[in-house]
Parts: sequence; C-alpha cells; structure tokens
Amino acid sequence: MMSEKMQAAFDTQINEELHSAYIYASMACYFEVQNLKGFAHWMRIQTREELEHANKFIDFMLERGAPVKLTGIAAPDSEWPSPLAAFEVAYAHECQISQCMNLLSSLATEENDHASRIFLEWFVTEQVEEEANADDMVQQLKRIEGAPGGLFMLDRDAAQRPAHAASAAGSG
Repeated sequence: MMSEKMQAAFDTQINEELHSAYIYASMACYFEVQNLKGFAHWMRIQTREELEHANKFIDFMLERGAPVKLTGIAAPDSEWPSPLAAFEVAYAHECQISQCMNLLSSLATEENDHASRIFLEWFVTEQVEEEANADDMVQQLKRIEGAPGGLFMLDRDAAQRPAHAASAAGSG
C-alpha cells in the first residue's frame, strides 16, 4: 500500500510526464512548420516515450490499489527562436525531470516504500539517457550553428532515430 504522501507525489509525476509529452508534441509541430521533418520525428518519439512513462506510473499505482488523480496540464510554448533554442529547452526540461525522479526516489526511501523505490530505479537510470540524448542534439546544433547545410544534415540524421528500445525493458 502506498502512503498518501507517496500517492500525491506519484500523481504530480504523472502530470510532469504528461506535460513533458505536451512540450515535445508542441516542439514536433514547431519543427514540422519549419520543414525540419527529422527533428519533428525525434520529438514525436520523445512524446510517445513520455506518454509511456505516464502510463507506467498510472499502472503501478493502480496495481497497488492507489487512486490516480489527474490534474490539468499547462500549455507549452509553441515557438522557439531556433532549433538550438528548442533543444536547449528540451535538455533543461530533462534535467528538471531528473531532479523530480531523484526527489521521488528519496521520498520512497523516507516512506520506507521499497516497491516504489525499486520501480523508480528504472526511471532514474532512464533519465541519464534522456539527458544525454537531448544534450547530444544541443551540442551538435551548437557545432553547426551558422551552417545551414549542417542543419539539414543533422535534421536528416534525426529522422533515423529509432523508437526507444528501453521502453519495453521498464514495463512489467
């Protein structure tokens, strides 16, 4: 059984994951309008992953008999000054989500909730990859700044991003 404090924290994290999906869906639309289909593809994959994460939290809570309380999701921005700026926002957001996961993990330890702590281990590890993926795009975009050909090559590379194979590993 989850404590009320842990339930509330998980409810908040579900909102964070759904908000993340909302941000990345908005970025995908932004990139589509900019005719940067590869970056749009990258963000659509990110959107799906965040929805999967929210669903994992929901399923875990329901499996433990905890009620899920969904709340409103704040509207994301819809435009950025450049692709680099959009990916910098994505990277900063992933860093913020990592902090949320660390706080949740600490709370699970404080609440002596071993099941939640073990569940959260996958997310803590996943966030290392999430930050690295976003930062990799930021660093590449910085390297090609001012070189339109480089931007289109990176966009083409982003179109090759496969769906996240680790998502299946965290389910179950």
